[in-house]
Amino acid sequence: MDGFGDAEQALIARARRVLPAGSFGNFPAEIILRQGRGGRVWDVAGREYVDFLLGSGPMFLGHCHPEVDEAVRAQLDRGTTFFANNEHGIALAEAIVAALPCAEQLRFVGSGTEADLYAMRLARAFRGRDKILKFEGGYHGMSDHGLMSLAPKHLANFPRPVPDSAGIPKSVADDVLVAPFNDLAAVTRLVESQGEEIAGIIVEPLQRLIPPAPGFLEGLRELCTRHGLVLIFDEVVTGFRFAYGGAQSYYGVTPDLCTLGKIIGGGFPLAAVAGRADIMAHFDRALVGDAGFLMQVGTLSGNPVAAVAGLKTLEILRRPGTYEAAFATGRALMEGLSGLVARAGIPGQVVGEPPLFDLVFTDGPVPDYRATLRADRALQAHVNHRLRAGGILKGESKYYIAVAHAPRDVDQTLEAFAAAMGSLPAAAG
Repeated sequence: MDGFGDAEQALIARARRVLPAGSFGNFPAEIILRQGRGGRVWDVAGREYVDFLLGSGPMFLGHCHPEVDEAVRAQLDRGTTFFANNEHGIALAEAIVAALPCAEQLRFVGSGTEADLYAMRLARAFRGRDKILKFEGGYHGMSDHGLMSLAPKHLANFPRPVPDSAGIPKSVADDVLVAPFNDLAAVTRLVESQGEEIAGIIVEPLQRLIPPAPGFLEGLRELCTRHGLVLIFDEVVTGFRFAYGGAQSYYGVTPDLCTLGKIIGGGFPLAAVAGRADIMAHFDRALVGDAGFLMQVGTLSGNPVAAVAGLKTLEILRRPGTYEAAFATGRALMEGLSGLVARAGIPGQVVGEPPLFDLVFTDGPVPDYRATLRADRALQAHVNHRLRAGGILKGESKYYIAVAHAPRDVDQTLEAFAAAMGSLPAAAG
């Protein structure tokens, strides 16, 4: 393992003995981080990186925000989990309901996967129907229904789903319909032909990186209202990132349910499903009876440590200028990357919104998942590798922007990206 010291190699070897593929399943096994502060992280060898991974998004304020840390330390002396209600979880629920246009009530869970699973189950319980319509390339957690046509290795004819994992029962495919993102006409045809069997539509308002086309989300809203379907916005990523009111506020379209995660736990495991009270009533046996009751229990749901971290995070996000700073950083980096790839003469375009984007190496528009398959993935992998060597840490296909990122982080990233462009083989240019 070239470039790794003895201590790192020993840790990597230990991981391989006890972890499948030597990792937690999230990120390359050779990256072992020890510390984060602000918009930067350090690995076990002391290498410093500008961090655009941000724990896969939760650390929107940056690592070790002093006010969040102080709130967490105070709660640790009072208890770490109770299973019963706690005042901080109640206060956080109040703050989220006040912030999001769709939220009248919410139920806490432990992960985004759980939130999406329960949102789809709520739609089925509310409508008394089995089918869920989702979009090819959309990520809705690790449940059987969520892992249909996220990143299909072979492309099926719509609306047939393709399982993304071994171990998913074949019967699941019968209850999932798949449409191309940003194609309102295709969705309309599906709903008009099979609407009596469809409980709801689940969609990421920004699908991975791809923004909604003008009128697309509005069209989904109108279609769901007209046909009595439950519209679910998966805001695990976009919630409180695009605006304090989430992507539903940013894009101006209100769903019936939304799912939340990442930011609302302030770096601790916490997620939620929120929405209309008449749909959320299925969590209350006294209101809907045994036949309509949706059972949900989670040992750490509403955990007080996560709740105080989330409460403090939301308090900080409400302060004037917070979102403006993150958006300014994102725009500066987006513009810089666009200029560098243009000067290098390589097909590429920045796709996304200022808090969340990446540079996709393709010369055509990217309106949906299939368009991303035209991108030069080998070039993307090369650039990501070179960025890491230049002290820039990012996921395979995302720059997550933090409030803590500063102009020097943008400058270092653009310098590393320029070096990556200069390192390309002659054929790539």
